[in-house]
Amino acid sequence: MDISTLSLAQLKELERLIPKEIKRREVEEKAKVRKELEAFVQARGFSLNDLVGGDAGEKTRSSRAGGKVAPKYRHPQQADLEWTGRGRKPKWVEAWLSNGGSLTQLAI
Repeated sequence: MDISTLSLAQLKELERLIPKEIKRREVEEKAKVRKELEAFVQARGFSLNDLVGGDAGEKTRSSRAGGKVAPKYRHPQQADLEWTGRGRKPKWVEAWLSNGGSLTQLAI
């Protein structure tokens, strides 16, 4: 395809359409490959779930990824102020420590 003969408007239209077409074809190609894989493993007496576990079409997550960490510290007078002990100390923890308190007093 010789795009050097296209007008600027035609090029901009192509630029708008190409990402959508790429996305559509990726979805189409993935579905095709999935069907081929299912037929391949089924011919050998398995299913994709047998081989990869869970739903083969679903992305798997690490057991650590995205899990919520339980708080380790809580303000004694304001129960809604909690801290997991990870990352930077919240301002209320810094204030507690600067007033002579200790982390062990805040431990849950």
